[in-house]
Amino acid sequence: MLLVGLTGGIGAGKSTVAAEFARLGARIIDSDALARDAVAPGSEALHQLVAAFGQEIVLPDGSLNRPALGAIVFKDEQARLLLESIVHPAVRALSDAAIASYRASDPSGVVVYDIPLLVESKNAYDFDRIVVLSAPAAIRRARLIELRAMDPAEADRRIAAQATEDQRLAVATDVIDTGGSLADTLNQVQDVWHSLRETQGNI
Repeated sequence: MLLVGLTGGIGAGKSTVAAEFARLGARIIDSDALARDAVAPGSEALHQLVAAFGQEIVLPDGSLNRPALGAIVFKDEQARLLLESIVHPAVRALSDAAIASYRASDPSGVVVYDIPLLVESKNAYDFDRIVVLSAPAAIRRARLIELRAMDPAEADRRIAAQATEDQRLAVATDVIDTGGSLADTLNQVQDVWHSLRETQGNI
């Protein structure tokens, strides 16, 4: 099985690229979905978050109030690091289980792990390849404002809280430029997919 890390800054188009990899035949692991599962009501990680940040980060139904938590951690570097120290290990446990399941069920397949904080995470994964999506910060900022209706100041905070473009590119084995048209991005995804399948065939 070929394990591929997929990463890029916020607004770089990870969901679009992951969907295209899925269409081409990859198994997708979505770290955002795992992160939601990791802090589900009753989970140990949610209990730790409440102890760290207060009961106000919990909604009446017992689920995590993500906007409330986000408002805390994206303005405070130490708070963000504390959040990551709680959530990352829980997500790692879930991702390890998913990878093991795919490895057992499809040993000749390609698994693409969509992990926005690949560079920032303290959890080292044994990726065979790392695909980095690259787009100028100005383009990503505009997408956040226009497509997600994000406040410009909040968009700036989210971008600043992540690794730099150079830090992401430093770990890349493959780079997809997502700053252009959708068609151009998808063509690049297909090129990388063919390369991945060639690599898989040689293992």
